[in-house]
Amino acid sequence: MIEKEKLDIRTITMGISLRDCSSFDGKASRNKIYDKITKNAENLVKVGEEIEKEYGIPIINKRISVTPISMIAESSNDSNYVEYAKILDKAASAVGVNFIGGFSALVQKGYSSGDRKLIASIPEALSVTEKVCSSVNIGSTRTGINMDAVYQMGKIIKETAELTKSTDGLGCAKLVVFANAVDDNPFMAGAFHGVGESECILNVGVSGPGTVKRALEQCRGESFDVVAETIKKIAFKITRMGQLVGTEASKRMGIPFGILDLSLAPTPFLGDSVAHILEEMGIESCGAPGTTAALALLNDAVKKGGVMAATHVGGLSGAFIPVSEDIGMIDAVLNGSINLEKLEAMTCVCSVGLDMIAVPGSTTAETIAGIIADEAAIGVINNKTTAVRIIPVPGKEVGEMVEFGGLLGRAPIMRVSPYKSDDFVKRGGHIPAPIHSFKN
Repeated sequence: MIEKEKLDIRTITMGISLRDCSSFDGKASRNKIYDKITKNAENLVKVGEEIEKEYGIPIINKRISVTPISMIAESSNDSNYVEYAKILDKAASAVGVNFIGGFSALVQKGYSSGDRKLIASIPEALSVTEKVCSSVNIGSTRTGINMDAVYQMGKIIKETAELTKSTDGLGCAKLVVFANAVDDNPFMAGAFHGVGESECILNVGVSGPGTVKRALEQCRGESFDVVAETIKKIAFKITRMGQLVGTEASKRMGIPFGILDLSLAPTPFLGDSVAHILEEMGIESCGAPGTTAALALLNDAVKKGGVMAATHVGGLSGAFIPVSEDIGMIDAVLNGSINLEKLEAMTCVCSVGLDMIAVPGSTTAETIAGIIADEAAIGVINNKTTAVRIIPVPGKEVGEMVEFGGLLGRAPIMRVSPYKSDDFVKRGGHIPAPIHSFKN
């Protein structure tokens, strides 16, 4: 399962509260942040590697998430939070983790002064750091959608792409815009340590698309009842492995084990694709009619199988469909079977949203904001997490390819509708919460 089917633990993510690191003196605050992260996470990579070696289970990433920096830096006298991003980057490098998330703001209902400063700092922060990831929550089922923040994030994404144009807008790959963001997500780029979380905690994200596909190969021609049951059984096994790793890491580090995220997270490598699972069900090429139904079945069966195998399930838990990080999705874009509109439809039934989508560099901030608003609406109305991680690649047009490398993969530049929504996104204000949000 491990060698041939790419089964792995995708991430062990340590969540660290920085709520005691606020100070009017920004430099003093940053020193506290650095000391706290490096103290708590000094053995994270070492323990992960020990468990890998002893159990033979690959643990691909060791990561850190922290309290949204907008909340911590707000007490300081700083007018710009780029130095906070730099200290996060320095701490991440010191302990050897892959990424650190939490350069974040939660503005679903409105802005605080710290939120405004942090969001304005995002483009520069992502252009001068390597490991820092950023996220902004612009809507929720309970509050509706903050359209002022939606429009601003369209502009921020464009500015980030321009400041990182030497790497084809790579900064945007580390920036996520959420609706209904969760507090315990272990996956990047959207992880942050929620304010209701413990002082320090370990969250684990499993994977295994290749393992699911191999299991489905054994039941070709069978009914969907058999398909669903097969996925549930293999999801149970995958999740038990994640439970083992999380429990062992928690014991060795003396830090509570938080949640297990059941998400199927693909990679750009052969044999590790969510799209290929859908095709194994009988879809000729991902995006063809029936794709959304196949994805709905997969997402549901993974949850049902996994939830019985873990003490606490959380995070996003389902199936991811990031274009650049899934070789099957890349092929589907190249052969024309899937487009942006079909991907949006698929996000109604999967874990997150429009993920790692490369679009022409000429795509306007208003169009990007319209895409964010559409995706947020899906999440808000359906009471689920949705997100947009979109890269307007400077100088690239439809049909060209951009190489991000590593797990971020490569992405064909996708067509965006030529029709405008400028007047819509410029209205500002709030799209109200749906009527079914009032449940008290």
